[in-house]
Amino acid sequence: MLLSWSDTATTSFNVVIATWLYSVVAMLVGIMLLRSVSQYPGVEASAYVLPSFGISYGLMLMALIFVRLSYSRILLLISFMSIIVWFIAVHVIVVRRRSLEIGIVPGGDCEALLLPLTGVRWTVLDDPEQDISGLHAITADLRVDLPSEWDRKLADYALQGMPVYHGKHLAESITGMVQLEHISENSFGTLSPVSAFMTAKHIGDWIAAACALVLLFPALVLIAILIRLDSSGSPIFRQIRIGYRGVPFTVYKFRTMVSGERAGGALDAAKTKSADARITRIGRFLRKSRIDELPQILNILKGEMSWIGPRPEARVLSEWYEGEIPFYRYRHIVRPGLTGWAQVNQGHVAEVEDVREKLYFDFYYIKNFSPWIDCLIVAKTAQTMLTGFGAK
Repeated sequence: MLLSWSDTATTSFNVVIATWLYSVVAMLVGIMLLRSVSQYPGVEASAYVLPSFGISYGLMLMALIFVRLSYSRILLLISFMSIIVWFIAVHVIVVRRRSLEIGIVPGGDCEALLLPLTGVRWTVLDDPEQDISGLHAITADLRVDLPSEWDRKLADYALQGMPVYHGKHLAESITGMVQLEHISENSFGTLSPVSAFMTAKHIGDWIAAACALVLLFPALVLIAILIRLDSSGSPIFRQIRIGYRGVPFTVYKFRTMVSGERAGGALDAAKTKSADARITRIGRFLRKSRIDELPQILNILKGEMSWIGPRPEARVLSEWYEGEIPFYRYRHIVRPGLTGWAQVNQGHVAEVEDVREKLYFDFYYIKNFSPWIDCLIVAKTAQTMLTGFGAK
């Protein structure tokens, strides 16, 4: 028997309502998982957003298939993506506004490492029996030999449910940086990132770049025309930069400066300073909005770059930095990106001391190379494009 239009509409409506209820259940399970596995405050608090909700929605999907219940795959996917974006955005806001008070157990590098950090109220604990009411957590250098009374007290804190953090790990999570004076292994005990994720990411980058080029092609042509009308010279800027595994490649950008050589040599020409007189009128807007980076879609299609990764440096600058910082080349262990962790946290830098701090951000990204940090970078990049932070 054929269904009438009203019957079909009713069935569709019921499927939508059912899918919404399934999504609510999956979301609640995901929140429970997230609360149970989240440990460190700061950046790392968002590390479990994607896996937590991935598990909850995956279990829900398996249950729906097993029981053979009707649901909308599109609505379930939209719900999953919305939850991920929402919780990462909430994390960015909460991290910025939340004020923690953490007690520091003296000994090791904790005091020197943590006390200079802002955004947290630090309390140095002079006595194991000191009142800790009002503190959100305790931190200590767990890799040094602490006095036995402190060892017993830290065990008591953990038994009482008080979070006890390792100082160095806590500093990394709060700052989003890995402060290294030498090469160090990642969380998997190796210098190389996880190859499975790198391969999957490379394939996803290529597919996304191919789609983006098709969709954005008319806009890219229009921007090129506007650049050409604004100032003479090619609308595309080309520069040799150092890429994946230290191999040089030609990067493409929309030209944002007047054509011609700058006095002072190649090294000075490669540096871009605040209020640089070479920047054109339309170039200033392109830089602030990051639209000038869009031609690098071609670099992604050629396999030279990724959407997300450490920003590639000009060859002349990279050679200079390598001479000043012995382990600078380690940042080339992953493909350079159109946007990156250092870019959204620090912005553009050129001087050696600033570059060393930029490396700390790059090394944090490499150490935590995973989908969750890429999602966080996407959220921060959207914020950067709206505020203009980091553009130069």
